[in-house]
Amino acid sequence: MPDTLEQRLMACTLCHGEQGRSTNEGYFPRIAGKPAGYLYNQLLHFKEGRRNNPGMTSLLDHLGEDYLRDIAGYFGGLDLPYPPPQTPVASAQELDHGRALVREGDPSRELPACAACHGEALTGRQPDIPGLLGLPRDYLLGQLGAWQTGLRKAYAPDCMAHIAKRLTPRDVAAVTSWLAAQPLPSDTHPAEALTKPLPLRCGDGQAGGADASQEVRR
Repeated sequence: MPDTLEQRLMACTLCHGEQGRSTNEGYFPRIAGKPAGYLYNQLLHFKEGRRNNPGMTSLLDHLGEDYLRDIAGYFGGLDLPYPPPQTPVASAQELDHGRALVREGDPSRELPACAACHGEALTGRQPDIPGLLGLPRDYLLGQLGAWQTGLRKAYAPDCMAHIAKRLTPRDVAAVTSWLAAQPLPSDTHPAEALTKPLPLRCGDGQAGGADASQEVRR
């Protein structure tokens, strides 16, 4: 059997699903088709302990940065169908609250709209802002909780931690319920990179900023 990158990365599919496409249930995110820059940043975060997952850290500990870029590029280049959205488990009022936060934010609490960073279609932006659709609600809940408690971190300034810590439990339930129930648009690819600054400065493009690349390796 040939020793190819695709064959080596079959280990990733044990958790993330066939070809990294995952499902609409559980705690494992889809990695197929996400911006390669985002995937690379997350691999570094796992390896260097900013994301708390002993299994991922042990898998990546001996891998060099060039190999991590190869992994990110492979999964980022896959163009595969998404699973159907989850059936909503929230009330209409809760879903509307989630929609408002995602689409409009809450300026009174310094909460930008999710769409302002992750794209109007919520499919992410090149080169390193992830999409928010096609992900299980349990995974979304887990990640917002990790930002709030410090189990998940990024290079400073950590804009997602800033946002997550301003969300109430009701906000988190509403946003995750609404996102998980949304169908994918006809074009599921990440949008092109913005040419103007985003609402918050971020250290590794997690929710962008015109100066993000200057912050990564300070």
